[in-house]
This record gives sequence, C-alpha cells and structure tokens, in this order.
Amino acid sequence: MPGARLKNVLRTRYLQTRAASDQANFNASGIDAKAGADARLIDEITPEFCLREAIAPLKRAGAVTLIGAPSFEHFQTHRAQLEGRWGPIAHVAMSAAAIRRAIIAPRGPQLAYRAHTRTQTRESCRGWSPIRSAIVLLTLVLAIAALILLYPRAATILLTAWAAITLASVTLLRSMGALVQLRQARRLGRNWRSHRTQTIPDAQLPKISVLVPLLRERDIASRLVKRLERLDYPRDRLDVLLILEAGDITTAATLQSTALPPWMRVVEVPPGPLRTKPRAMNYALDFTDGEIVGIYDAEDAPAPDQLRRVAEAFANASPDVACLQGVLDFYNTEQSWLTRCFTIDYATWFRLVLPGLVRLGFAIPLGGTTMFIRRNVLEKIGRWDAHNVTEDADLGIRLARRGFRTEFVASVTMEEATATVPTWVRQRSRWIKGYAMTWAVHMRQPLRLLRELGLKRF
Repeated sequence: MPGARLKNVLRTRYLQTRAASDQANFNASGIDAKAGADARLIDEITPEFCLREAIAPLKRAGAVTLIGAPSFEHFQTHRAQLEGRWGPIAHVAMSAAAIRRAIIAPRGPQLAYRAHTRTQTRESCRGWSPIRSAIVLLTLVLAIAALILLYPRAATILLTAWAAITLASVTLLRSMGALVQLRQARRLGRNWRSHRTQTIPDAQLPKISVLVPLLRERDIASRLVKRLERLDYPRDRLDVLLILEAGDITTAATLQSTALPPWMRVVEVPPGPLRTKPRAMNYALDFTDGEIVGIYDAEDAPAPDQLRRVAEAFANASPDVACLQGVLDFYNTEQSWLTRCFTIDYATWFRLVLPGLVRLGFAIPLGGTTMFIRRNVLEKIGRWDAHNVTEDADLGIRLARRGFRTEFVASVTMEEATATVPTWVRQRSRWIKGYAMTWAVHMRQPLRLLRELGLKRF
C-alpha cells in the first residue's frame, strides 16, 4: 500500500515538525520583539486582526513561524487557523502591550492612513473642495443680491416665505416628536433615572470597548478615572481606551502622573494630515476587541449601571437595532443663566424630541457621547467619517441608509454644560457647519438617498 505508507511518512514528519515548533516555545524567549513583527506576515492576516486578537507574527525560523501571544492558551485558540496558512508555528510569550508595539512598529503609518479613509468616498467629506464650495457659496450670495436689487419686493416675499416655511417645518417636526414621546412616556410611566438591573449573568455579558478621546486635559485622575471606576460592569468584560493625540503635551503629562487601572489604557494617535475626533476613534478602534463600542467624553459621568442597561437592551433588541443612544444631562446647571438654558435645551432634545422622532420612524443625528453601537455594524458601514466635524450626526444617517435603527436606552450621563458665550458660539457654529456638511454630502446623489431612506425620512 504505497499510498498509505506515504501518508504515514508525511504525517510522521508533520508531527516531528510540530513537536520541534512546540520545543521552540521554550527556546524563542530571547527574541527581540522591539524591532517589530514581520510586515509581510502581518499583511497576510491584516494589522487589524493582529491588534484585535493580540497576535504578532514575528518571523520565520526555518520551517517554523514564530507567533507572539500573551499566553500559550491564547496561542492555541488561533493555532489551527494560523497553521493552515503558514504550517508549523511556535509560541513566543509576549505581553499584550509588547504585541501592540511589535505591530505598530512596521504598520503604524498604514493604520494611521486608513483612519481617515475608512468611510466610502461617496459618503465622506474628504473629497470636499474648499475652493469649489467657496465658489458655489459666492455665486449663491451674488444671485440673491442681484435678485434683491432687481426685484426687491419679490425677493423679500420669497426669502420671508422660505424662512417661514423652513422654520415652521422644523418646529412642527420637533413638536410632533415631543408630543408623541410625552404621550408614550406618560402611558408607560417612563423614568429616565437609572436603577440597578441584572438579568444577564456576568459570564454572559458582552465585552464592551469604550473610547474616550482626550485633548488638552489637565485633570484625569480625580475626574475621569474616578467616574469610570463607578461603572458596575465586570472588569474582564470592559476595555476603556484613553485616546491621546500625538503632540498633546498637556494630556501626555497628565497621563504619565496618573495611575490607571488594568482595564484602562492609553492609545496614542500618530500625526496625520488632519487631527479630528473621528480620525482618532477610527485609529483606536483597531486596538479594541469589544462586541459593543461606546463613546464617552472626558467630562462625562455615566450612571453606574449604564453598561448593564446597554448590554440588556442589545440582548433584547432586534438585529436591525445597531445603535443605542443614552440621555445627556448637566451637573453644572446652577452655574449660570446660560447653563440653565442648556439644561432646558438638552432635556427637551434627549428626553422628548429625539425619542419621539425615533418612535415616528425617522433617522436621527446621534449624540457625540453615550452612544453605543454593535462592532460588526460599525465596521460594515465604514466607521466614522474622519473629515466631518459632526461625525455623530453623519453616523446616524449612514446607519439609516443601510436599514439599521437607533433606539434610546433609559440611562443618563451627566456632563459639563458650556458656561461662556464665546465657547457656546464656537460649539454651535461647529454643529451647524457639520449639519450642513452632512446634508450636502448625503445629497450628492439625492435619488439614491431617496431609495435608501424612503420618502418620509428623506
């Protein structure tokens, strides 16, 4: 039986090679991982996979490929998959931090470039031309000016009618949402206060990765860390990433003097052609492995049971519910007249208008914080548009275009309201600019947008 003998010989040789690779686990501990992993091997399984799964293909040693992993048990979970690609492999013990450094060394620039090109061009602002936009805006202004000079009466009637119609439409839409939600809340006796609930055993809770973008922060230990430590969620199921921009000396110095818990770590975003919050989150997402991705701001104080409520809501939601938005409120309400106005604004927006619009079936702009999304959906739609200054509003529209829904979770995050007029003007100007950019980007192909959203949401 020559065929059977040949099969036995090949199997024996394979087992001998595998035994040699297992022996290499003990002999390869002196490898220098600081030089980085093999870029070609990384590309075969993608840098994103390596970072997410904590796997570093270091180099080939004869017939054996050396694989860095935190433990032999972790190495074994990926062994069959990697052996199917590279043949015999051997484990090299490396910490998760060392693995990340080994991947970033050869592929950091590539990951940084991908961070601002994740979203499809047709749904991104990166093709936006400031010159072309300025020409269009100037042409529009000149046309309106000419209309006013030539036909002042008709121009006044048209502009007044346009302003009245748009303002009335927005007011009517928001009023409908508020009334619908108010009626529903009264019927159900809805309470936006958080109460401890635990219907899912800790061992079955999904892993949640929380992204916290930072910029010029001076007080993290006594504020951010303490507030996040209050979260009632199993620490082995929680991964908090503090995102630091390269060159942000203030935040870097603060983090160096802050003792972080093991489930909280820092990711530094390398320099790039732009420095925006969505680009930073796109880059940091590669360093997470959570099934659910959430966002907090540095000044946020979420309810302690918020993550449990999020996990429970996703477990009970239909598959088309891709995103959960929490309620935002302020803890400095009494600071000034302006902060009290903000409190009224947010109370109506997050407790009445937006939940009502969701109930009516409309697409909504998401909030920039206390937003939680399924990881697989976020990857599918191209993450965040790194070039949009209101990436949260844009994300809400892109989710709706693909048939996904957003719902509200009855949990509150307290944050700090803007207390000065100049800061308020800059903030609202950025929001208006971002809303206009989002509208213009999605209206590039109005017929396609109409088909994807449907007439009412369009």
